[in-house]
Amino acid sequence: MGINKNALSIFALGGINEIGKNMYVIQYGDDIVIIDCGGKFPDESLLGIDLIIPDITYLEENRDKIRALVVTHGHEDHIGGIPYFLKKLNVPIYATHFTLGLIELKLDEHRLKRDTKLVTIDADSKLEFGEIGASFFKVSHSIPDCLGIVFHTPEGNVVHTGDFKFDLTPANHQYADIHKMADIGQNGVLALISESTNAERKGLTPSEQMVGGHLDEAFMKAEGKVIVSTFASNVSRVQQVVDSALKTNRKLALLGRSMVNVVSVALERGYLNVPEGMLIEPRDVESLDSGKVAILCTGSQGEPNAALARLSTGNYRDAAIYPGDTVILAASPIPGNEKDVSRIIDNLFQLGANVIYGSGSTTGMHVSGHGYQEDLKLMLTLMKPTYFIPIHGEYRMLHHHRLLAESVGVETGNTFIIKNGDVVDIENSVARQTRKVPSGETYVDGISVGDVGAIVLRDRKQLSEDGMLVIVLTLSKDEGQIISGPDTITRGFVFVKDSEDLIKEVNLLVKKTVDSLQEENIRQWNVMKQSIKKSIGQYLFTRTKRKPMILPIIIEI
Repeated sequence: MGINKNALSIFALGGINEIGKNMYVIQYGDDIVIIDCGGKFPDESLLGIDLIIPDITYLEENRDKIRALVVTHGHEDHIGGIPYFLKKLNVPIYATHFTLGLIELKLDEHRLKRDTKLVTIDADSKLEFGEIGASFFKVSHSIPDCLGIVFHTPEGNVVHTGDFKFDLTPANHQYADIHKMADIGQNGVLALISESTNAERKGLTPSEQMVGGHLDEAFMKAEGKVIVSTFASNVSRVQQVVDSALKTNRKLALLGRSMVNVVSVALERGYLNVPEGMLIEPRDVESLDSGKVAILCTGSQGEPNAALARLSTGNYRDAAIYPGDTVILAASPIPGNEKDVSRIIDNLFQLGANVIYGSGSTTGMHVSGHGYQEDLKLMLTLMKPTYFIPIHGEYRMLHHHRLLAESVGVETGNTFIIKNGDVVDIENSVARQTRKVPSGETYVDGISVGDVGAIVLRDRKQLSEDGMLVIVLTLSKDEGQIISGPDTITRGFVFVKDSEDLIKEVNLLVKKTVDSLQEENIRQWNVMKQSIKKSIGQYLFTRTKRKPMILPIIIEI
């Protein structure tokens, strides 16, 4: 069903009922503006998948209407899908100075920078995209240069908050422009699109300033090396680690590609202040007195190939953790990562390290970049929207955000808890949600994008759980008789030397199956393969209660 040209349409292609792969769309008539294009890392069920990005089928079908991709900030769940998006839809990208620096790193890696139009914006920018205008306001978050967006349409103003909290003493001195937000609300907000990550948590988000004092204390108490693991993108936290190292006269080494990349962008663009001579190469760590060294590394979420995981197992080439070293996890585990983080913490204790870990509220080493309930209520109060669309959260978070909205004056029934692909159409100031556009997930596997689907993932799961059998059979072309074989090769199913009787039974059953087909004068390969798979599969399940993948290979000579 097409969009009414006189209606304003709002929908998400990612970021609803999930935390990750954010992508939102504002459309009025023949003008489309996209907000963010993120990626999401797969869970353990998506074997071999590197990244999940939004399905952009609808945008490809309407490519001539797309005017811009506007990016609110530089976190991976907001920019991670951009290179893959640009390979299909080359549209201008509008983002702040720091955010563009991170985007350019990705475009360089994918060799797309030269062909992409990148436009720097700030809180004072005003843009026109056909019948959709855009202006901006500053918000506080855990990465520099974050913006909220006001879309000016013939139907009214639509506000997208981006990710935010209200930090009145931000460590990077990038203050949220509360006065401007109040002015936007006074001028009328038709619809507010606001993030919901911490909608379940009561109170106000603590200030980033709190972390600095706790880091100073830990650095001063430490006798050996200090290793701090945090999100590379949290430049404020990186600056606090630099400041603590400076106060305790320590040199600083950076471990992990993303940490090195983000710090280089932050230094180059003036968002990070590191004294000359403080940074050292990882290879120099072991040559210095351990009490004079600090390490800033990736891996706070338990990523198996990140620097902290490799340090915890003694597999990092240039540096090692010794008894008496202090390791600080300056980030709380994202839900789903707890097991991997726990494994690394155990390894660190086995190495004799003093490990500071746990929730930020316990250790003081981390505060969230996302607003708690009082932050969310303040945003709603400032904007005073007629309609409200909670985003960026799982369903329970969206539900709690709706209750918060109603508690500060949004009319019951004017909140739309939608799913990816659900369209909210607003015409003559009346909002309805009655239709959908195509949406879903696209999997990135190596250099392949979208080639891996449910069937491939099912096969990978079967291989990972029960292994496989390859049955090689040579038949005569004229008579169809078995010339050699069957030879059975197993991988991940049973160890052949310990299961010779089982393999013999399998080979005998293959011969019986082929002979019975010959008696019925059935010579088609596909029928023979299916019959072998069926008979062997049933036999193996009866004997082992396992279902390995069975691959018959028939050769005719």
